[in-house]
Amino acid sequence: MYFVSTRNKNCRVSGAEAVVGGIAPDGGLYVPETFPTVSADERAMLVGMDYPQRAAFIISKYLPELRDGLEQWCEKAYSRFDGDPAPVVKADGKYLLELWHGPTHAFKDMALTLLPYLLTGSKKALKRKDKTLILVATSGDTGKAALEGFRDVDGTACMVFYPESGVSGLQKLQMITQRGENVFVSAIKGNFDDAQTAVKKVFADSGFKDKLAQYGYNLSSANSINFGRLVPQIAYYFSAYADLTDCGEIEDGEKISFCVPTGNFGNILAAYYAYRMGLPIKHLICASNSNSVLTDFLASGSYDLHRPFHKTVSPSMDILISSNFERLIFETSGRNDALTAERMKSLCESGGYRIGAEEFAKINSLFKGYCASDEITKETIGEVFDESGYILDPHSAVAVYARGRYEKDFGESKVVTVCTASPYKFVPCVLESIGESVPADEKKALEKLEDETALPLPDSLKELPALEKRFTGSAEKDAVKDVISDYVSSHRTE
Repeated sequence: MYFVSTRNKNCRVSGAEAVVGGIAPDGGLYVPETFPTVSADERAMLVGMDYPQRAAFIISKYLPELRDGLEQWCEKAYSRFDGDPAPVVKADGKYLLELWHGPTHAFKDMALTLLPYLLTGSKKALKRKDKTLILVATSGDTGKAALEGFRDVDGTACMVFYPESGVSGLQKLQMITQRGENVFVSAIKGNFDDAQTAVKKVFADSGFKDKLAQYGYNLSSANSINFGRLVPQIAYYFSAYADLTDCGEIEDGEKISFCVPTGNFGNILAAYYAYRMGLPIKHLICASNSNSVLTDFLASGSYDLHRPFHKTVSPSMDILISSNFERLIFETSGRNDALTAERMKSLCESGGYRIGAEEFAKINSLFKGYCASDEITKETIGEVFDESGYILDPHSAVAVYARGRYEKDFGESKVVTVCTASPYKFVPCVLESIGESVPADEKKALEKLEDETALPLPDSLKELPALEKRFTGSAEKDAVKDVISDYVSSHRTE
């Protein structure tokens, strides 16, 4: 299996090289040269497997050079989860795919507990002995999951940049109290798009990468721009389908839809890749908050950044430049790398681009888009809790609202809503949404949510307010390279 850049198909690398490199030298994203398939017989085989086995099987389709270690790595990674890593549950008769049972209580754990194994395995396959600097821009959850995943992993260092006032209080606390000798965290004075753009500029700067090499480091990413981060996410869509088949909710071959809360487009893109592999999917429902750039695109065919940026109660979705959308545009344009590069240049320089009618029709045959305001998001949390006793975080609530809109528009009932974070990561919003006051003390607020909802409070969050705040610095968005230089010069490898 080989991978090519979305901006230059002549840039062709192995899967191991794509994982280690993270992003193509031209700034494009690596995509599989062809999509592997999963047959009906293989889908039936997945039903009898546990989650680590299912994940290893799907990932091996893309990274066959790592096949020998995959099942063991998946067993180790997902042993850190509380029970089933990706259970499908029912609330008020609706299917919910819970992806927040990992060590940091967000769906990013599904990939970032495994990525260190994929990275070290890929380096071994390539006979690479240099130290890898994992560079991450986060809108909240990726940062903590990457820090925890790579904590004290030999041969790696992990640096995370987050928007100074664009994450929840608990998300920030999780990052700045992170343990480990090989981690670093800094706020960025700006929003997530600023942080992501700054990190992308580092990857695109060959001179700066040469400078890092002099200190013994090569760059890679834990964001979903790295295919090694994206590929484990494909597995849980196949797993959800297998679970629904196993319990008799659907017949094998029956089409279902997935509703995904969407910011950087990685999670729903993984569902699209599952669809391309043959998973019977009718529609993919793209759920956005007030930063509705994707909803507007799905209504008009125009990607337009000329709009206000909103800070919302679902901060991990406060994104206007959805990086993984480039991978979808590459596919729906007929894998036209020159056109994709031109569109990404236009997005950067002019703030947008428009696709043609044929391409727009192709996207709209599969994708449906809806958005929810903060008011609607909070109302949804309260209504679902009142009706079923199930408690949502604000990102999953956006998806539940979008699912309801979709069901009214299309009369569909076989929809799986993807729930991406524990409600404990957004305690003030959740308490307010169910009509409760919010204690000023963080520990008391966590305990109050447990008392009101009976959802067990994880020990790792219970201890959080008392931990040392290790990383309290912030940087201008144009100073990221200086921050990185300071770190690597003081952690020089021999």
